[in-house]
Amino acid sequence: MANQMFNVAKAKAGEWWERVKNNDPANSAFIVVLLQVSEADATLIDYDDLGAILGAAGNTEATATNYVRKVLTDSELGVSPTPDDVNDRFDFDLPDQVYTALGGAVNNNLVKAILCYDDDTTSGTDANVRPVAHYDWAINTDGSDTTLNFDAAGAFRGA
Repeated sequence: MANQMFNVAKAKAGEWWERVKNNDPANSAFIVVLLQVSEADATLIDYDDLGAILGAAGNTEATATNYVRKVLTDSELGVSPTPDDVNDRFDFDLPDQVYTALGGAVNNNLVKAILCYDDDTTSGTDANVRPVAHYDWAINTDGSDTTLNFDAAGAFRGA
């Protein structure tokens, strides 16, 4: 489960999951961005777009060899969740993400993964990408394969 939801996503994250799942709009997707430097959680959750996060002096995107942002489209999402009436919530899951041969020539000490929603992956601007949730993910890259595991209970929760 996410360490925290971004404020901009608290009322919309479930809708965004459904939009990606239903391919509506056609180029919508979740994007996973890794950070090697991150501001404090209380500061981070106030950002409204990925461009603002990466434009802040306290946040630095990964630069490790073979690092790429992961793009999760409708085909990567599982079955739409159903309400958990016992616990009064919705749990939204995402597939774990494998980073093949991450690092090696250039290594990073990674500290955080950020899940974002992009309603048009063809637009090419981080200012249109909305942060959904962030996860503490402390690893040192060394050229090995590594996996970002979203919690078994789900990637984020609507409660």
